[in-house]
Amino acid sequence: MPAIRKLLIANRGEIALRIHRACHEMGIETVAVHSTADADAMHVRLADQAICIGPPSATDSYLNIPNIISAAEISGADAIHPGYGFLSENAKFAEIVEAHDLIFVGPKPEHIRTMGDKIEAKRTAGALGLPLVPGSDGPISDIEEAKAIAAKAGYPVIIKAASGGGGRGMKVVNDEASLETQMLQAGTEAKAAFGDATVYLEKYLGNPRHIEFQIFGDGNGNAIHLGERDCSLQRRHQKVLEEAPSPVISSEERERMGGIVAKAMADMGYRGAGTIEFLWEDGEFYFIEMNTRLQVEHPVTEAITGLDLVREQIRIAEGHPLTLRQQDVVFRGHSIECRINAEDPRTFAPSPGLVKMFHAPGGMNVRVDSGLYAGYKVPPYYDSMIAKLIVYGTTRAGAIRRLRRALEEFVIEGMKTTIPLHRALIEDPEFQDGQYTIKWLEEWLAREENAG
Repeated sequence: MPAIRKLLIANRGEIALRIHRACHEMGIETVAVHSTADADAMHVRLADQAICIGPPSATDSYLNIPNIISAAEISGADAIHPGYGFLSENAKFAEIVEAHDLIFVGPKPEHIRTMGDKIEAKRTAGALGLPLVPGSDGPISDIEEAKAIAAKAGYPVIIKAASGGGGRGMKVVNDEASLETQMLQAGTEAKAAFGDATVYLEKYLGNPRHIEFQIFGDGNGNAIHLGERDCSLQRRHQKVLEEAPSPVISSEERERMGGIVAKAMADMGYRGAGTIEFLWEDGEFYFIEMNTRLQVEHPVTEAITGLDLVREQIRIAEGHPLTLRQQDVVFRGHSIECRINAEDPRTFAPSPGLVKMFHAPGGMNVRVDSGLYAGYKVPPYYDSMIAKLIVYGTTRAGAIRRLRRALEEFVIEGMKTTIPLHRALIEDPEFQDGQYTIKWLEEWLAREENAG
């Protein structure tokens, strides 16, 4: 496959800027596509070429496949990087990109399709040797079958939408008496949210952590893992703060589970970056899903490995082998990322608007990924994340101290942000001890609300 000379970035915001920077360091020209609402965005200003692909609505712009392909052809781009969100896990888009003789910087379309279907992903993961949560092998609609599976797995169980995400179409069932009603409600919600009423059933883990492994494959049967990230601090199933490595995973567990994950991806023939997500409870890992793309929280992995994940994505897309072998991957220190959103830190109501002042923290081992600048107007049409603050320390305690200092320096005026939330969060003794689960943050927020 030929070297990429010009790459179209089919995304916006901080990830578009992140991809642009990696490309320019590699000597690759960039094409920014943008909606009319993003005409003044930083990545649009910095790209070698910029093309408007539609009005503010994402459906008419960042999800508009014909317009994106047309922009690639008009600009002479020979590759497309989808970033995360939008079309990044759309198998049809990947197929269309490749059908137009463009390089898709991402996995093979068939792997995106397989792992994007939660039931098929679970089947595939099981066949590849990944540990699964006990439950149904596939879609479930027969109530008697559901009762038998639930009894075997043990109550409580959870019913999930096969095409779902973000907590919609999910119901926790504590006993057999309420199983049928909850199944019907989950199916109705799933149909309304995703156009698909298909549901499946799993054992409900009471208080697990969310642990994910970063993997890379070259598409030719070689794959490595880059360790785990702990993404347990979530609100309404949305990640708020991530760290690597996890405070609760031992080096022996990392080596064992990482080896299982890397072998599974090698056997699959996976190409590019991917993340295998698990629930972890009482020393056991349970596969929940795979993301066939770059993650928002990839910088914490970069910090502890020294590897540029976007550069590696592009190299693999060009047909090169992996830069590193597994024995070459060395984990050093600790990294934490805070997602800074344009939201009220107490009510979480969106707060877009004009950035009157912007000052990013600096100093040793402090990184800010953001497209903000003074005078920029944050549009109300897209995700509310406006910046990511990433710090690195030789120890977790050192990383927390550096994060405290960086949050004190961070200035964004003109809108409400979640910076005060992060400043309060990292002072909690349970966070500082690493003793948190996926339920912890919402319980903490409830305590803060009652105390306030």
